[in-house]
Amino acid sequence: MNHQPKIVAFGASNSKHSINQQFALFAAQQIENVAVNLLDLNDFEMPIYSIDREKEKGVPTKALQFKAHLRDSDGIIISFAEHNGAYTTAFKNIFDWISRIEKDVWGNKPMLLLATSPGGRGGQTVLDIALNKFKFMNNNVLASFSLPSFGKNFNTDKGIIDSELDNEFRAQLAAFQTAVGVSNNG
Repeated sequence: MNHQPKIVAFGASNSKHSINQQFALFAAQQIENVAVNLLDLNDFEMPIYSIDREKEKGVPTKALQFKAHLRDSDGIIISFAEHNGAYTTAFKNIFDWISRIEKDVWGNKPMLLLATSPGGRGGQTVLDIALNKFKFMNNNVLASFSLPSFGKNFNTDKGIIDSELDNEFRAQLAAFQTAVGVSNNG
């Protein structure tokens, strides 16, 4: 079998300096022998979803493109930024639009749901929202991990510094890798 699995990864934020974009990329780079497609939500900015807009103009091309990236993948990694205890508006708008394309929003793909923040809860609230929502939308693996205090626990060169947190992350990553069909070589 010569199929190299494809992973779509993105930070669910439109910040140009998103720590969640960094974390999603870091997670994807920990998996060997996969093609990583790192998406930037800024490339998919669209009008705010409304049923009236959809009836008047249909689903925007950018929503169709985003959905095509998901459809073309074997697994999805999302790292959620938390705004006021919920999804960012940028992510929620894309989510609203792509949910109109077909009922199976995530293509029943294995997902690694992550969150991080500068604070001690590490975006756990938004991660819980995503897990509670997505478990009804996806029968496949939903591995998850929250990294608290990003500035203290993450280093661009070393990754997750705290060994206990790193072990938790690696366990969730391994479950995701197995679901995608990538052997864990170390």
